[in-house]
Amino acid sequence: MPPAQTAPDTLPLQHPQSKTDLFVSFTWLALQGFGGVLAVVQRELVEKKRWMSREQFVEDWAVAQIMPGPNVVNLSMMIGGRYFGLPGALAALAGMLTAPMVLVLLLAALYGSVADSAEAQNALRGMGAVAAGLVAATGIKLIGALTKNALGMGMCVFLAVLTFIAIGLLRWPLLWVLLSIGGGACLWAYRVLSDVDADRAKKGDA
Repeated sequence: MPPAQTAPDTLPLQHPQSKTDLFVSFTWLALQGFGGVLAVVQRELVEKKRWMSREQFVEDWAVAQIMPGPNVVNLSMMIGGRYFGLPGALAALAGMLTAPMVLVLLLAALYGSVADSAEAQNALRGMGAVAAGLVAATGIKLIGALTKNALGMGMCVFLAVLTFIAIGLLRWPLLWVLLSIGGGACLWAYRVLSDVDADRAKKGDA
């Protein structure tokens, strides 16, 4: 019988070997991230490179999501800064932006000549559907990480549904959603974690 493969979540975490490793890795990640960057980032950083666990990815992605600027750029700088400080953050940022900037400029020049054609419009609609599917599939894949969240799976699902209703159905501005639902979730998590710390302190004194 072939040896059983180790599940990805049980493998030890790795870390970038150098600032060059950061630059090359995020350049390769950026070149794959046309339309469905969340799916690519999760696969590369969690499943392939093992630079973070699913739980760490969910937490860091949430922080990157609410910070100003593109979320994947924010995440790359967070990872680079975590291991190599400011030089690491700049190396990751350069990897995320250099090659895509050149390609986007070339594609923009080419697209300008065919932008009005029906074929180009239909191709863009098809790519949009694929990108939406990639993001949805990655979100479903990461649901398991919520079992270790301080709020619990039930509360996390409730907040996700509430956010979908607020943005998708009620059309609330993103800032309102972050301040109301996001702020409420932060306060609730702080209360839960404070209670956990208090219980641990009591057990330690006993």
